[in-house]
Amino acid sequence: MGKIIAICTSQKKGTAKKAVDQANIIENHGIEGDAHAGNWLRQVSLLSWQAIEAFKARGALVANGCFGENLIVDGIDFAALPVGTRIACDDVLLEVTQIGKECHSHCQIFHTMGECIMPTQGVFAKVLHGGVVRTGDMMEVLDPSAGEAAPA
Repeated sequence: MGKIIAICTSQKKGTAKKAVDQANIIENHGIEGDAHAGNWLRQVSLLSWQAIEAFKARGALVANGCFGENLIVDGIDFAALPVGTRIACDDVLLEVTQIGKECHSHCQIFHTMGECIMPTQGVFAKVLHGGVVRTGDMMEVLDPSAGEAAPA
């Protein structure tokens, strides 16, 4: 079980996302108004809060949304989840489609730190069922064999 720490969106690709209190997540599309939403496999991006905090501990000065992530969640190690894993938050149902992403033109974070966590820690998902998510909402990884919440 995890808790949404931040929801971030941007209207243009290639820019840092800004935190919002809530977002409407649209089935087969992504977050309403977000530049990365659309009919493809990377509709929503997720990062664990722990991965971001560990990166900050190495000296990175980053704010929520700097990696282009939509959802920052405390308590779920997204990079450890296999593709196909389903994640639920209230009415919203996501399915992991990709772990990590190659950075073709290194971001400012990479130029400053010599690395970026999105290629190894970022997770992308498609939206199977939409709804509204809010900062503070609980998110759970579903057990793929039973279609239910995985044991804690």
